[in-house]
Amino acid sequence: MARFSIIIPVFKVQGFLRECLDSVLGQSYADFEVIAVDDCSPDGCGAILDEYAKRDNRVRVLHLSENVGLGRARNAGMPYATGDYLFFLDSDDTLTPGALHAMADRLADTSDPDVLVFDYVRAYWWGGARRNVLAHMLADTGYGTFTVAEHPEILDLLMVVWNKVYRRDFVEREGFTFPPGYYEDTPWTFPVMLTAQRIATLDRICLNYRQRRQGNILSTTSRKHFDIHDQYERVFAFVDSRAELASWRPYLHAKMGKHCLDILAKPDRLAPSDKAEFFRRTAEMFRERKPQGASISGKLTLLEGSYAAYRAKQHAVRMGRRLERRAQQVRRAASRRIERGQSAVAMRRSLDPNLAVYSAFSHKGVIGDPAAIYHKAREIAPHIRGVWVVRDKRQAELVPEDIATVLLDSAEYRRVTGRAKYFINNVNWPGTLTKRPGSVHIHTHQGTPLKYMAADLLTKPGARHGFNVPKMLWRADRWDYSLVANRHSELVWERAYPCHFTSARTGSPRNDVLVNAGPEAVEAARARFGVPAGHTVVLYAPTRRDYRRGGHVDRIDLARFARDLGTGHTLVVRLHPSLANGTARGMGLADLHRRGVLIDATDEPHVEEVMLAADVLVTDYSALMFDYANLDRPIVIHADDWGAYAASRGAYFDITADAPGHVSCSYRELAWLFASGTWRDGESARLRAGFRERFCEFDDGRAAERVVRTLMLRQNGETLEPPFAQLPDSTLPSTPTGGSLPTTPTSLSVDLTT
Repeated sequence: MARFSIIIPVFKVQGFLRECLDSVLGQSYADFEVIAVDDCSPDGCGAILDEYAKRDNRVRVLHLSENVGLGRARNAGMPYATGDYLFFLDSDDTLTPGALHAMADRLADTSDPDVLVFDYVRAYWWGGARRNVLAHMLADTGYGTFTVAEHPEILDLLMVVWNKVYRRDFVEREGFTFPPGYYEDTPWTFPVMLTAQRIATLDRICLNYRQRRQGNILSTTSRKHFDIHDQYERVFAFVDSRAELASWRPYLHAKMGKHCLDILAKPDRLAPSDKAEFFRRTAEMFRERKPQGASISGKLTLLEGSYAAYRAKQHAVRMGRRLERRAQQVRRAASRRIERGQSAVAMRRSLDPNLAVYSAFSHKGVIGDPAAIYHKAREIAPHIRGVWVVRDKRQAELVPEDIATVLLDSAEYRRVTGRAKYFINNVNWPGTLTKRPGSVHIHTHQGTPLKYMAADLLTKPGARHGFNVPKMLWRADRWDYSLVANRHSELVWERAYPCHFTSARTGSPRNDVLVNAGPEAVEAARARFGVPAGHTVVLYAPTRRDYRRGGHVDRIDLARFARDLGTGHTLVVRLHPSLANGTARGMGLADLHRRGVLIDATDEPHVEEVMLAADVLVTDYSALMFDYANLDRPIVIHADDWGAYAASRGAYFDITADAPGHVSCSYRELAWLFASGTWRDGESARLRAGFRERFCEFDDGRAAERVVRTLMLRQNGETLEPPFAQLPDSTLPSTPTGGSLPTTPTSLSVDLTT
């Protein structure tokens, strides 16, 4: 008997069917059966199903003699199911990699609940993806099982059949089946969820819910949308038949009213000539099913009036929105005039030689290189007052109380930036900030570059999507100093940013902590993340991909990697910052962290702490490798898609040829490196030594002090204006996809480490 019986009703989806079946049959978890129901599809779906059934004995095909609709096609497949759990998958949707394994693990952890609810992502036809906005509820319910009475908010999730799996004996005992018609999920999901005594959740994206441009049944204008009334009647009848469910009548009454009003408001569901009738039937049902003593509020009060009153209210809402948009335009225009006036006043005042303004990662707090410079300035130049720009009040609350902050675009921000002498940032300042004569702009960057940046992206149209390179360079024209940790970075930045700045060979200030860290700092970092004593910490830090919309590609099965590392190891994962708030963590990382399989360090603001805790770094092409090399610990490059990455983004050199350690080109090779201990052998040390010599050149643990003393305090009479020294062509970074260096130097360079 299989663990899962996956029932797939199929009708007119020949363009999507193979992708759906491949996503199921390619799962790492193989204990399942597929029951595909050909609902008399007039296209090639039946032949495709038969083809897959011949190839894989886990696939069984039922060919119906007539079209019966989605719900009854599911019913047709249920008698053939032998699995412990039923999973109803729509034939144009797909499973995410590792989904069934994650479900099986969660079912085992919760001792086979009646229902398991999991997460999904809306996959749009144009390539975009959006996670379920209520996904947090899946984590908020806790790790055990519950009933809807204990967590009624679970019913606020999308009430569909395909984001859950159901224990088969529970379904058979209760006699649940699907009715005919549109909205057939409604009279299934509510009775199932209200009846289940043990519900569990899985905070993981297991399904891609395809949002088709055309062909979605519920987006078709039709009178079949009137079926919603019959479906809710079935729900009410079920509740009426179970006295213990009587308390749910007010909730379901309100739910029905809101659902029907939502359908009425959709522009593509009902013909204009049908809307009045739909409203009247909804209002009639709303009155008939109103529980005694129920209070009606909000938009549901519209159902107690006439259709004419409903239309008048809708018109008033539309007009109110138009007026609000117009008012916002007026307020923004007035605000801009005020801002210009405040900026003009600030610009007329002299610069404050003892005022420095800091920002990092687009105003995300006191972190990175700017933070290292700020803390050193407080220590050795306390007369220079430092102020941090943060993006909002929430971010400001996270900053320690003894650090001054201003909100971006506030009046105080304009006053401070209008008078400050020093500006320190690792990204460009907003275009509205005017550089005043005499001010000093210090740009720290975000590490050593491997991938193409700035002007070099002009040869990579896919990678520069969303980047305005000319505007980027225009903002970079404000730089006075560009900090570099090695000659490679110096050459790249002067090529990628053809602007008039001085390259300052200071080293990376944020790496000072890595260079200077002793055993106590390492142990403190490990304790902070809860690493068991004696464990080997493996840090996995993948970067984003420019060949995939959204940037996230699962290159490693994290659960499998954690298992293969074995006892005595702790896997720590840190995603690229641009992936922190997207769908990437929902693909299993959040759930694995919650279960203690690994540690998700993506939200840790100080990446230096994460690196200190790690015994070895596994990365693909993340710039983190250049910083981590300062620790002189093993690094493994997992480059299973290097060709695609380099072709889409561009790279300044071949990391697989000049690697800081061993290179794996498949998961099998990666697992072997760790199983055999090769990851830390003599060859690894030899490769790392050459890498460190090239890329840790100026990192000596005094970078922040060097910036403060030399660029801010101007000690020792340093003018920082020596003639530009052109390096030999052989030292220039390689350009595999073309491009050329400026024919004349646009920058100065000076070595501040001597």
